[in-house]
Amino acid sequence: MKKRMSSSPPRIGFDRFIRAEWADCAFNIRRGIADSSDLERLLNRANLGAAARTKTMTVLKKLWLCPAPDLEELTTRSAAAAEDIDTLTPFHWVMAVSSYPFFGKVAEIFGKLTAIQGDCASSELHRRMSEIYGEREGTYRMTNMVLQTQANWGALRRSGKRLERCNQMHVSESEIAALLAEAAVRYHGKPLSTSTLFAMPILYPFKVTARAAQMTSRSSTLEMRPNSRGEPMVAVRN
Repeated sequence: MKKRMSSSPPRIGFDRFIRAEWADCAFNIRRGIADSSDLERLLNRANLGAAARTKTMTVLKKLWLCPAPDLEELTTRSAAAAEDIDTLTPFHWVMAVSSYPFFGKVAEIFGKLTAIQGDCASSELHRRMSEIYGEREGTYRMTNMVLQTQANWGALRRSGKRLERCNQMHVSESEIAALLAEAAVRYHGKPLSTSTLFAMPILYPFKVTARAAQMTSRSSTLEMRPNSRGEPMVAVRN
């Protein structure tokens, strides 16, 4: 007998607005240059209710403080690459995309919709998300949570009923480029072409100038491999 296909929409997971300063602090705790009391002070200042605070901490834990076992080493490499870096947004993006497919899907759809003109109607993005995650209140509300988070991280901004890209963040460091590449490969679940990797919609906030060959040569987890047509692809080592 064939198994009945599940009609349940995929899980959302990322269900809170996460300020950059909260994510920065959680990452700095991971790096050993802050402690839990620093994060407590930030959250106290935000006057979150008990339920909201618990859910916020759940997301921060999954991002940096207690990541999934298969992403533990990714946080370690992120911490090592973060020395003398002005903005920590690329590292938060890496972990959010790797940990939360819902966050990645919002980024991917927004990146696609804004690829040509740089903006899109917020209603169009919500419609696309509802097609995937179902017409439910949670889909609309949590999509807004992710959009608000990405706006606070400097990736996009609202203009009336439209969403606009912010200026891209330049990434020239091979180590950071490798982390972004790994997040994209993990999200898509397959090797990605070196020629289009950093133009993928999911990485829309970043303009990466690091060379793919140099990036993979310095990475312990990425490798270059040809596809069936001999084109170079970036893959995560097994």
